[in-house]
Amino acid sequence: MTLWLSRHQVLLYVAAIVAAVVVGLLVPAAPALDVLVTPILALLLLATFLAVPFRMLGRAARDIRFVSVLGVLNFVVVPAVVFGLSRFVAADDALLVGVLLVLLTPCVDYVIVFAGLAGGASDRLLAAAPLLMLAQLLLLPLYLLAFAGPEAVSVIEPGPFVEAFVWLILVPLIVAAIVQWLAGSGSGPGSKRRSRRQSFARGILGVFEAAMVPLMMLTLFVVVVSQIGPVAANLGRLAGLIPLYAAFVVVMVPLGCLAARLATLDVPSARALTFSGVTRNSLVVLPLALALPAAFDLAPLAVVTQTLVELVAMVVLVRLVPRLLPARARGVSPSAPKPMA
Repeated sequence: MTLWLSRHQVLLYVAAIVAAVVVGLLVPAAPALDVLVTPILALLLLATFLAVPFRMLGRAARDIRFVSVLGVLNFVVVPAVVFGLSRFVAADDALLVGVLLVLLTPCVDYVIVFAGLAGGASDRLLAAAPLLMLAQLLLLPLYLLAFAGPEAVSVIEPGPFVEAFVWLILVPLIVAAIVQWLAGSGSGPGSKRRSRRQSFARGILGVFEAAMVPLMMLTLFVVVVSQIGPVAANLGRLAGLIPLYAAFVVVMVPLGCLAARLATLDVPSARALTFSGVTRNSLVVLPLALALPAAFDLAPLAVVTQTLVELVAMVVLVRLVPRLLPARARGVSPSAPKPMA
């Protein structure tokens, strides 16, 4: 069953999105499901973290070249692209703030999942997640000040960033580390008890490995079904954002591939870098947008619209990026470098 799910995962993700759109438009109570987004996403990330051997994280964290290119792509190249695209909505303050909030913040959660599905270095993205989160927290006010003016900065609260980091990154990461440690514990005094704990932990690993595709489907369904109704109700003002967000994807994919080639990254790192440049922190910044004053009432829907466009793009990129960056891509190393001393 797990093998069948893995082989058909892209079609299953598309089916989950289509089903969510239909249910979200037909069931008036569907928006209430938004309370499930954070816990389901936390479970998805726990499954992702459990699949990444923690012994690899030390090597990934020491990969200065990858982290440097990741930073330049997300905090130099992306802002330049976003500034140009955001000029199309500069006359509408609410839409402008929503667009800037979501496009200026690199994803630190499900990008790890999608990059992994495309053969990307999920361990490197996981190791870089705290740095990306801290950098965007510090730089976002500066970019908002430059692109939207002082009023936009004054209404932003950092609390949702901290809360999202704790529940979506820190807690699942700690739980995954404990489970992996228990699963790998060896024999010794009290070995019978240790054996039971080891069997239990390995059982958890097996369950979450089998649940990865269903959890991704559930995440896609809940996010879309809970948000499609409000977006549809304001489609007249939001419709112009769809080509803008699509253009961001179309521009950032080749820029990510180019950055990877210039830095001569190995193929898994190159794919991870490309996904990071495209994928935005929509689920984390949504609480920020919801906390804005009434004058910015469309900002949260601008964030949600990006989420819907991005989820469709991610399903496509899972298949497209490996073709753009094949195992023997010119200018890209075919495999990961050896661990650093």
